[in-house]
Amino acid sequence: MRLQRLSTGLQINSGKDNPAGLIASEQLRSEINGINQAIDNTQRAGNVVNTAEGALSEVSSLLLEVQTLTNQAANSGALSPGEIKANQLQLDAILNSVNRIANTTQFNGVKLLNGSLDYTTSGIHPSAIDVSHVNVANVPDNGTVNVSVSVTASAQLAHVTYAASGIAAAATTIEISGNKGTQQLSFAASAHNSAIAVAINQVKDSTGVSASVQTGGPLLIMSTAYGSKQFVSVKSVGSTGAFVTANDKGQDATVNINGAQAQVDGIQASLRNGNFDVDLTLDSQFGTKAGASTNFYITGGGAKFQLGSEVGQQGQVQVGIASVSTTVLGNNVDGFLSELGSGGSASLISGNTVKAQQIIEDAIAQVATLRGRLGALQKDIFNTNTNSLQVALRT
Repeated sequence: MRLQRLSTGLQINSGKDNPAGLIASEQLRSEINGINQAIDNTQRAGNVVNTAEGALSEVSSLLLEVQTLTNQAANSGALSPGEIKANQLQLDAILNSVNRIANTTQFNGVKLLNGSLDYTTSGIHPSAIDVSHVNVANVPDNGTVNVSVSVTASAQLAHVTYAASGIAAAATTIEISGNKGTQQLSFAASAHNSAIAVAINQVKDSTGVSASVQTGGPLLIMSTAYGSKQFVSVKSVGSTGAFVTANDKGQDATVNINGAQAQVDGIQASLRNGNFDVDLTLDSQFGTKAGASTNFYITGGGAKFQLGSEVGQQGQVQVGIASVSTTVLGNNVDGFLSELGSGGSASLISGNTVKAQQIIEDAIAQVATLRGRLGALQKDIFNTNTNSLQVALRT
């Protein structure tokens, strides 16, 4: 017995040495092993995220190059067609590089940026939700998470109504202002509302204001987007004219997601807490209908990291890592990055640089948001988890 204790260095080698002490000793050894493995798991999770972050950083740099090329191509009055074609060739090469990074970035054989670690969903009605991004969700093993969405107050456009059927008194110049800028438009006497609407719509990309003629003749001047950040201002310039100064602001929808009030900007709703993080863009028909409701299911996916010393949901962190391929960056409202390639509807050769710019802005925001989310995971969860586990191990 003494020889066994000397050879092992342990005071308790079997139950008969100290039955009660053995129980306590084995429990402590189990806890120590669990803590050590949790530290290893956290460090490995950090390596995975570091790999993804490094690749995303390169994608961000490539997107900035695309933005530069698009801005340059928009200067078509100073560029020859040959130069624009050369820019398009370079842009095509950049898009290929983005796809290569998305499809080849991996850690120990696991692809990180091709969408295999994104959440999977089912039951999303396109008439209710245009765009959905599930960032965090604790999906149980072999289970699903139900997401219910309801609109309790409708989103509204900023709008101004001109009740007359047209300009009757004298020639008039009006100033139209919206979120994107201001334009002055001049109309002859007797100009009808239909002509006024056409003129306003021709400059809506630079003002953020559109117009339509309502049944019975009134002219409705409205913002092109929903929400409290949108505004419309209309006033006559240089004379009293037929138009009087009028302005209005839009209104955000009020949306509940899983019973909790979401943060809403127009018809874009998001809900974030420790176990759930989702961003939704509602369809305009759905977001402007108070009392409308829908639901969908998160059926699986996401990257699961076991950070606790005991296996269980309390010791796990899940996060979705979306694909950054050119067919995914962007959205089905503004378009996708792949549309900037040769033959696409937003290619540099097509001349549709305004659409291209909007797509690029969406893509840059998506990648930046994903990088920020992964950075927060490293700083606020992985690092703090490692520190607390090391303290527990020393005490």
